[in-house]
Amino acid sequence: MVTREKSEKGFLKLKIEISGKKWAEAIERSYEKNKGKYNIQGFRKGKAPKKVIEQNYGDTVFYDDAFDDVVSEEYSEFLKNNPEYEIADYPKVNIDSMTADGLKVSLTVALMPEVELGPIAFNVKKNKPTVSEKEIEFEMKRFLESQARFVETDLPAQVGDFVTIDFSGSVNGEKFEGGTAQDYRLELGSHTFIEGFEEQVVGLKTGDEKIAKVTFPEKYPAENLAGKPADFQIVVKKVEKKEIPELTDKLVSFATEFANVEDYKKDLKAKILKTKTSQAEREFENSLIEEAVKKAKVDLPQSMIEHEKEHMIKDLENRLAYQQIKLQDYLAYIGKTNEEFDKEQIVEAEKALKTRLVLQKIVKENNIGITHEEIHAKIHEIADVQGKSCEEVEKSLGEYDLSYIQNDILMNKLIAFLKSKNS
Repeated sequence: MVTREKSEKGFLKLKIEISGKKWAEAIERSYEKNKGKYNIQGFRKGKAPKKVIEQNYGDTVFYDDAFDDVVSEEYSEFLKNNPEYEIADYPKVNIDSMTADGLKVSLTVALMPEVELGPIAFNVKKNKPTVSEKEIEFEMKRFLESQARFVETDLPAQVGDFVTIDFSGSVNGEKFEGGTAQDYRLELGSHTFIEGFEEQVVGLKTGDEKIAKVTFPEKYPAENLAGKPADFQIVVKKVEKKEIPELTDKLVSFATEFANVEDYKKDLKAKILKTKTSQAEREFENSLIEEAVKKAKVDLPQSMIEHEKEHMIKDLENRLAYQQIKLQDYLAYIGKTNEEFDKEQIVEAEKALKTRLVLQKIVKENNIGITHEEIHAKIHEIADVQGKSCEEVEKSLGEYDLSYIQNDILMNKLIAFLKSKNS
């Protein structure tokens, strides 16, 4: 049985009482489900009577699983029969009593906060991008860098040159993991290595050897090396100077689809303008969303913010794990303490939640929805890009893929709605 109790704003308090009979049935189900986990002398696994298992492992051995089963069932049934309650987070559970005679539990549930939208009318200005000669020159310089030649030389290595080296690092005379390499090609001045290493290679020639003395940074990700002095035995095997060609019609016609420098410059300008225009459009759309969120009033429960924060941190940990990086090492690398990082994540979680809730409210109040025709049209676009039929694409779509397509369509319609309200 579930009863509602008086609760503070934004929360729902429930009392769940399970009778002795229903509780006994839940314990029996728990026994049937879990009896195979217990080894009892004199009985084959899974064949020991409930009473015998309880004598060996305690009278409450099946309580936890029975508790989860019966409380979840009662709570789910309550929500099903009371759809007016929108739940924001998992309930906080307090066991008032749990004996063989029955179960009494109190639940405190955070409700979805009410969202009060501000006026859906905006006056957000969109940037009108232009392209400067400096930007074109920068792109042309990058093009020339990509066409550079590398010429081996007997001259001493200088900043901007490439050197091929063998090196072997040691701390207190002992080599360490990742500190040795052969035929490593290094651009001097790229700051690829520990501070001070590249400067000690400058001036060396092919065949030269040197011991470079450096100190690992205090916040170096590998804790066994952080702050420690190290020696690197270096052998220079090759020095190459980078020769950047002149920008000529001949070079352009050889390396690009254009006949001359002038045509190439025009194309560069058009591409830069297209990129900046797309960026300006994204910034404009983000500004519209930020304006809508700024005007709205949302009183977020702290538990909801904490839950979102934990979700965001877990997501970051998973992404770092793909790169075999621990969260603590990442924080050390970016120079943040756990407290600083936690505070930042709380701010980000609050911002993300408020944005999501405000957009959902706008969608709901303005009846912004998606149709089967719009989903099919999107699938048709995907099919055209992939060179497949719509039927093939539909068969390949999982639940996550379909949800992504629907959210993408909905977000585009929401943005279009916000744009229509901008004067």
